[in-house]
Amino acid sequence: MQGGYEDIKTAGAAELILISSDSQQATANTKQKYNITYLLLSDENANTISDYNSFNTGNRGIARPVTYIINENGKIADKFLDGIYDRTESANIIAALNNL
Repeated sequence: MQGGYEDIKTAGAAELILISSDSQQATANTKQKYNITYLLLSDENANTISDYNSFNTGNRGIARPVTYIINENGKIADKFLDGIYDRTESANIIAALNNL
């Protein structure tokens, strides 16, 4: 995601926020290790993951990669659910932003 982050921000004046089921320390380590500049949040109690029904169907202890495009009114405008481990390409996010 880091590679397409600036393109996403430019395309829709949007912000990229990722939520992980990892602990706060593990999330901070990941952010530092991969030089992530977008917002990466820890949801180790899985409150948000549960609210968005984003658990991995094979392992409810972890989140599956789901991308939600939330519009200016706070409503879900689009959703990408590509598989158990696949992440949405930034081009798909940009296309969805262009349709808002």
